[in-house]
Amino acid sequence: MLSVVIPTRNDENRLGPTLAALVPGVAEGLVRDVALADGGSTDATLEIADIAGCGVVGGFADRAGRIDAAMRRAKSGWVLLLEPGVVLAEGWRHEARSFIEAVERRGEQGRRAAVFSFGLDRFGARARAEERFVGLWGSLSGLPQPEQGLLIHKSLYQELGGMRPLPAMAEADLLRRIGRRRLVRLRALALAPATPRRPTGAKGAIGAGLLMLRVPPALVSRLYG
Repeated sequence: MLSVVIPTRNDENRLGPTLAALVPGVAEGLVRDVALADGGSTDATLEIADIAGCGVVGGFADRAGRIDAAMRRAKSGWVLLLEPGVVLAEGWRHEARSFIEAVERRGEQGRRAAVFSFGLDRFGARARAEERFVGLWGSLSGLPQPEQGLLIHKSLYQELGGMRPLPAMAEADLLRRIGRRRLVRLRALALAPATPRRPTGAKGAIGAGLLMLRVPPALVSRLYG
């Protein structure tokens, strides 16, 4: 029913938990295939991918180009773009399947996409406060975090022109182009890792806010690159 694309580069410590959360989806036929958009990993990332039966898309100089190639080559019409280290919490399979079935029943594959709710994979009051901030910001701005995942049909992805060649914030730029009116927020959590490799939470929301204010994506990318 759906393909999963995970952009990686030396993510041996992050990839395992992300793939483990997908296993039940594979077993029940929801997840058809998983592909890594890999940027030349030199650690055990590719070995983990081989053991798990994941495909690998490489050969592109820029991260956005690798993601775009993997998205377009996905075997299913529906593609889930997921950051390494993000763990989809209990309930994600039911909600993803229900969303896809509802959209296809209405013939809205080219007009709807979905993200999961934002969560942080760590304890403490600060983490909960950051989750609330991101949730509030997302409700006000309509701009989710890339760590929330993106479930999108190829027809809509291609209509939007795919991933722009930005060194950073490429996923946030894609989410901005989709727009709040086409995005559905699922209740299941996508848990961002405790040690992110790029701005998440409040910092990531600020970057998304700059995009919402029509600051050129290339400039925002340089600020966060």
